[in-house]
Amino acid sequence: MRKKPEILDTRTVASSRLFRIEAVNLRFPNGVEVEYERLRGAGKVGAVIIVPMLDENTVLLIREYGVGLERYELGLPKGRVEPDEDMLEAANRELMEEAGYGARTLTPLQALSLAPAYMGHRTQIVLAEGLYPQREEGDEPEPIEVVPTPLNELDDLIFNGDELTEGRSIAALYLARSWLERRPD
Repeated sequence: MRKKPEILDTRTVASSRLFRIEAVNLRFPNGVEVEYERLRGAGKVGAVIIVPMLDENTVLLIREYGVGLERYELGLPKGRVEPDEDMLEAANRELMEEAGYGARTLTPLQALSLAPAYMGHRTQIVLAEGLYPQREEGDEPEPIEVVPTPLNELDDLIFNGDELTEGRSIAALYLARSWLERRPD
């Protein structure tokens, strides 16, 4: 295993309600010193993205507004883990708030990084099964549309359309599909 660079200094260069940008001065094992910038969440404990399976082949996608792209986009329920809850509690809460279902079985699959070169954030993928109707109030500004989608049509949805483009949702769907196909019975 390679020796990691030494952190010489870290300072905040900008911050907002959601994010903090830090300058990080590093010294690599070969002696080269470099300053990088990284994006940190403001007080976030972590995040989850949920793959809710209504039945063996139907995943529940949601359609919500993404201000970054200035359009409505299909994706999976997701959200942050609050300081007082564990990852699976957060996954079930977000599922109830965004899709109107709870899950009897929650299985952590994999934690994904988004852009490790400048973000320390990871999102835990959670497979949700044994769904039952259960709506909880969330912080969404408008009702979220729930779109039941056959998992076996995932390739067509991704390659023949532009409604589902968010990388975490796509990765989570493919990982869940692969896990379900290989699941030990």
